This record gives sequence, C-alpha cells and structure tokens, in this order.
Amino acid sequence: MAHRHFCSVCSPTLFWEQNEFKANGGMSLLRITPSTHSSVSSRLLRLSIFLLLSLPDSKGKAIWTAHLNITFQVGNRIISELGESGVFGNHSPLERVSGAVVLPEGWNQNACNSMTNFSRPQQEDSWLALIERGGCTFTHKINVAAEKGANGVIIYNYPGTGNKVFPMSHQGTGNTVAVMIGNLKGMELLHLIQKGVYVTIVIEVGRMHMPWLSYYVMSLFTFLAPTVAYLFLYCAWRPRAPNSSTRRRRQIKANVKKAIAQLQLRVLKDGDKELDPNEHSCVVCFDTYKPQDAVRILTCKHFFHKACIDPWLLARRTCPMCKCDILKT
Repeated sequence: MAHRHFCSVCSPTLFWEQNEFKANGGMSLLRITPSTHSSVSSRLLRLSIFLLLSLPDSKGKAIWTAHLNITFQVGNRIISELGESGVFGNHSPLERVSGAVVLPEGWNQNACNSMTNFSRPQQEDSWLALIERGGCTFTHKINVAAEKGANGVIIYNYPGTGNKVFPMSHQGTGNTVAVMIGNLKGMELLHLIQKGVYVTIVIEVGRMHMPWLSYYVMSLFTFLAPTVAYLFLYCAWRPRAPNSSTRRRRQIKANVKKAIAQLQLRVLKDGDKELDPNEHSCVVCFDTYKPQDAVRILTCKHFFHKACIDPWLLARRTCPMCKCDILKT
C-alpha cells in the first residue's frame, strides 16, 4: 500500500533583493554593471555557504519502512494482504516479528492505563498489540504491551489522518519492535478483530529513507535556481553590450565624417603665403606645402594636408596642434 512520510523540517526563508528594471522604448532591460556583477556573485557565495552550514547532519536517523503481511480468514477463504504500510519507530530494533494481532481490553484502545490487559489467544505464543495513538507517550504504550508479553506493537495514527505515518520516538522500550501504521489501516484491522476475525501479521523490514537527503536536494536546488537564472541573464546581456558599444562608435564616426566634410578645403597655388617653407609645414607628415596641394582648414584655423589630416581626424577627432575637438566646435 502506498504511503507518504511526513518529517517536520524547518527550512530558512531566503530573501532576495530584486534589480530595478528601467523602461526603454516599451521594453525593460536589466542593467548589469561590473559592480552589480560583483555584488550578485558575493550574495550567491554567501548563500551557498549558508545552505551548506544549514544542512542537517548526514549521520541523522534514517527512516525504515515496514512491510506488513496481513492474513485473515473470512468464511472458507483465507485472505492475505502485503503492503509497505508502516514505518519503524526511531528506537525500535529493525527485526522481523510475527504473531496474532491482539487488542487492549475495554472500550479504550490507547493502552495508557498500566493495568491494561490484552485479549491474547491461549494457543498463541507470539502476538502483536494493536494500539491507538494518543492519551500518553509512545514509550508508555509500548512498555505496557511488552510487560503483558507482546512481541511487537503496532500503533495506528489519529482519526482523520488517513494513511499518514511518521517515525515515533520511544526511548526506553528495550528490544520491543514498534511500528506505526495509518489510521485507515488500523481501523480496518480493529473492526475485523472486534467482529471475531482471527488476524495474523508478519512485519518485515522494508526500505531505508534519509530525510536529510531530500533536504539536501531541495537546498541545492534553491541555490542553483537563482544562480542559473543570474547566469542566463548575464549571458543574455553580454552579447548586447558590444552591439551597443559598436553602434555608439559607428554614430561617432558618422558625426566625425560629417564634421570633416563641413571643414574648409583649399587648393594651394603659386603666391599663397602657405607655400613659404620657412613659415609653414604639415605637422602630420612634416612636408612643406607645394602648389596644387589640397589643405584642410580646421575651425581653430590650423591647416594641414587633406590626405594627412582626414585620417587623423577620423581616428582622433582633434587638431594635432591645439587638440581642439571638431565635434565640439
């Protein structure tokens, strides 16, 4: 029979700071700067350390399921039912035990009274006590049944809990095997026995479950989910950064070309004062000016060979002599 394990584990609440998104043409762009990258990486590192420190001890108590092989007779038919329908108590020996199922005498089925007797069949040497949860501790119930000769104790859960089970804590019960089963299965057995049906059960050790392992997996997922999300956003942003920078450089280059085209252009001829080798020479190529040379005159009134200054301005935008920026003037 399928069942679920319920372990009370308090997990830390994680608070995350959210990045602000700024509107840009109807779309929101996540702005990841170097300082943001460093801050997020630091937070993720601190979170990982916190999760590792908060993990439960891997040597914690394991949960062992119990297989119940239930046999009873209805008329001429013998019905046998096998299911993984219980869990061993935390302080129970993990042993196979079997016997006839016996109820506490009287209307109260919780066996909290130390004088509680059990309707034990005379012909049976081995028997198991079926007891309702509640009214007193698990330790007291188990010890009451053990003192009366029970080889094992089966405790069924509260009404309204369905098939929910959990590993009981019952220190001081010695070598008595103790198993919890769900309320529905317990009530089913209770009604069969109250009707006079002879029921026997063989309890076998089932599978081991480690609650800390589930917590570890959830903690790991909690850490990895924001990390993967951050890396995805960061990688998605990185291709856009060069494109944005490239578009800016292209725009500046286009503006520089436009500014260069608007600068005055002259062709030198005989008699121009710029041809005097003692007065003027191109500071880019250091050659003197000659007739028919094309010169570019900047807004700062300095002039140079057109073939020399145009590539210079495209690369630097400033006058080689006074550093005047052609885009600002």
